[in-house]
Amino acid sequence: MLPLSDPELRRRSFPVVNVCLIALSATVFTYELLLSDRDLELFLLRFAVIPDELAHGASYHAIQIGRQSFDITTPYSEWLTPFTALLLHGGWLHFLGNMLFLWVFGDNVEDRIGKLPYLLFYLGTGLAAAWLQIATDSRSALPNIGASGAIAGVLGAYLVLFPLSRVRTMVIFGFFVTTAMLPAALLIGIWIALQFFSGVASLGAQAGGGVAHWAHIGGFGTGLALMALYKLVVLRQPLWPRRPPAH
Repeated sequence: MLPLSDPELRRRSFPVVNVCLIALSATVFTYELLLSDRDLELFLLRFAVIPDELAHGASYHAIQIGRQSFDITTPYSEWLTPFTALLLHGGWLHFLGNMLFLWVFGDNVEDRIGKLPYLLFYLGTGLAAAWLQIATDSRSALPNIGASGAIAGVLGAYLVLFPLSRVRTMVIFGFFVTTAMLPAALLIGIWIALQFFSGVASLGAQAGGGVAHWAHIGGFGTGLALMALYKLVVLRQPLWPRRPPAH
């Protein structure tokens, strides 16, 4: 199932931050496409999150390719890699999938909470996502990249802010393709359930199939909790609105 739009919601302002995040990610991805395979590998290693490096101070400053040694030292502090990794993607499907979800769900979250709070929220959930992934496999030397954790936080926020919203969704079942208006709670609920079961299955494995499921869970849980507090304390609204009685 792929979300296409949420036409029942209307924005009050243009989603400047959300569009800039997408544009910046697209710019970095375009740069990746221009690199050779070797240079792309070095670029990703310099700016990706390496769990063993952050959790235990392991040194990952050089890589051997053939007979040559290449410097992969992060130009700035490695503690910034949870943020730089948000702009990196491992291929077309990774990039397009992330940007589609951010485009559909991010604009209305930004519209509701404001532009600067949305940016801080996005970065904060991305940071939380990175650290939960690190906690599940702190000795891993595999680079973690992608905006999926922060976008999962946006999904958690969307679920809290717009629990009754419906999303136009492309449903693909084998060769059968159609579109339907599905409750956002159903669509997001299925997505996070898949992440949880896949994350549990990956525990103790050498690699989780190339997907950082626990980063998704960490981002989603953080986004859900932060937005629940915002809705209850700041907006003073119930988490799940009551539908008006039928006449």
